[in-house]
Amino acid sequence: MTIEELKRRKNELGITYEELAEKSGISLSAVQKIMGGQVVSPKYDTMNALERVLFSEGEFGKKSESRPEVSIGNQDFGKIIENRYFYEDKTEFIKQWWESGDVVTLITRPRRFGKTLNMSMLDYFFSNRHADSTKLFEKLKIWKYDEYRELQGQFPVVAVSFASVKGNDYVMSRQQIVQEIVRLYRSFSDILEQPFLTVNDRKFIDLVGYDMSDAVATASLNFLCEILARFYGKRVIVILDEYDTPLQEAYVSGFWDEMTNFIRNLFNSTFKTNNYLERGIMTGITRVSKESIFSDLNNLKIVSLATSKYETAFGFTKSEVDAALKVYGLFDKSDDVRSWYDGFRVGNEKEIYNPWSVTQFLDTGILDDYWANTSANLLIEKLIREGTANVKEELEKLLNGGQTEALIDEEIVFDMMDKSESGIFSMLLASGYLKVDEITAGEGMRKRCLLSLTNLEVLHMFEDMIRRWFEGADTRYNDFIKALLSNDLKYMNRFMNEVALNTFSSFDSGNKPSERNEPERFYHGFVLGLIVDLRDRYLITSNRESGFGRYDVCLEPRDINMPAYVLEFKVHDPDDEKSLEDTVKNALKQIEERQYDTDLLARGISKENIYHYGFAFKGKTVLIG
Repeated sequence: MTIEELKRRKNELGITYEELAEKSGISLSAVQKIMGGQVVSPKYDTMNALERVLFSEGEFGKKSESRPEVSIGNQDFGKIIENRYFYEDKTEFIKQWWESGDVVTLITRPRRFGKTLNMSMLDYFFSNRHADSTKLFEKLKIWKYDEYRELQGQFPVVAVSFASVKGNDYVMSRQQIVQEIVRLYRSFSDILEQPFLTVNDRKFIDLVGYDMSDAVATASLNFLCEILARFYGKRVIVILDEYDTPLQEAYVSGFWDEMTNFIRNLFNSTFKTNNYLERGIMTGITRVSKESIFSDLNNLKIVSLATSKYETAFGFTKSEVDAALKVYGLFDKSDDVRSWYDGFRVGNEKEIYNPWSVTQFLDTGILDDYWANTSANLLIEKLIREGTANVKEELEKLLNGGQTEALIDEEIVFDMMDKSESGIFSMLLASGYLKVDEITAGEGMRKRCLLSLTNLEVLHMFEDMIRRWFEGADTRYNDFIKALLSNDLKYMNRFMNEVALNTFSSFDSGNKPSERNEPERFYHGFVLGLIVDLRDRYLITSNRESGFGRYDVCLEPRDINMPAYVLEFKVHDPDDEKSLEDTVKNALKQIEERQYDTDLLARGISKENIYHYGFAFKGKTVLIG
């Protein structure tokens, strides 16, 4: 019997190291070392004892029946409960939301954070179309409240999602919203054919189609609520999931004004002037500024990551994760799971785990970047790649395990984000890529905060994003790194010119850059690339004196026997320098004058193992010496 076979059996049975140690009579530390492969030749008696426990016909001899299957990607509450798939009970949210009394609620959480599943849960609970679904809730927390047993299945519910509205222009995005509305009307076709409808009702219904006007489209949900309220004699609950997906796409693709005008009118009709609305609830990632789409909604209650309301209703708490890990026999990985998937701060809760990644881990038992791979992160990548030098400098700190201080505004002003560093960091926080370590000043919606990366999975996401900046057959970035570490000046020059030529434009925010500013934008992307590729071997620090066109980078080896590098970037100054060769000489002179070697020598790195390189820039041309 091999150790791998024992480990596989342990995972199948879903037992912990503690339970295995107790049943086998072997010390916990010995069990952990053996199962972890740290003991090359375990004793025969020890292996025999472990085998008896794992393959006996006793308590652990059969696969645990209490470990449900994990249905990855399933966001239908009814199907999850009916099939007894893994489900973390969040039904207390039903009571919390209903008793809040808020007419319209907007809840913002990062993507893949249980928003859609919770909206499905509300639909199954309140909708009179699911009045026969009491069995779904009988074993869940909400059913212990008698008054909520009476409330289940009592309201007409209109549930719509904008999750699939991802058109790359306004015409396509608007059409996708129209398709959602048409689908919704079809789902109520039995009611829309009832004899109580008037002639005018039927005229409006006939107008609802793929070619409907803006006036009809923006009034369509309001009208549907009226019809349902008249038919059932009760006002309607409206659920809108992923409300901001079309807005993010509009910002990235450049049709913001058109889309916000359409959405504003739709929301005003659905949530503000709707006399047949009982309650409304929306979910999304961001809290878009009131001026953009919510200016008419004075009845809106916004619940963001900073709000303590519903703080455990989305995402998993530590106790929920630990309990699940025990059920699946993975509790010995709890510290790793915490490093990878914990770190989200919601209200007063400082340890909220990413539910998407945790459930993936429960299914596979493998630590991996699940959440970071659920979308292309186009908006985040655009904001950072085209961001100012300061934004990239702060990201350098974050990638090196440090913190950054930024002004955080809970209201995201999309059309000002490319002009506002505060907007970029606010978006990163709302999206779950950063966490608040400390509030240093301010209160309300605008605060100064110390921020850091949320967890290891987010770190990996940023690393992959930066690598993509330099990927492709034309960039030759990896070739440059190899030439640098080999001190091959000829190939450093060849490859750096190819890298600069093919990547300068990717850091362009769309404004025509000056020849002097262009290298600065490239420089910071280049430094981030160094941090990502060489972090395991070098501590990389940078310093910028942009007013003088000078930027330096120090690569300090973690092993003092390895070479160190000091790189000085300098923009060619035609007033003082006749050629790029002169610029290189001045860059090297700068290294000597500023005594960059002093700290490296003090750390035990020998003088002959410190290399200086001057990088001279003129437009997209680079000379290294």
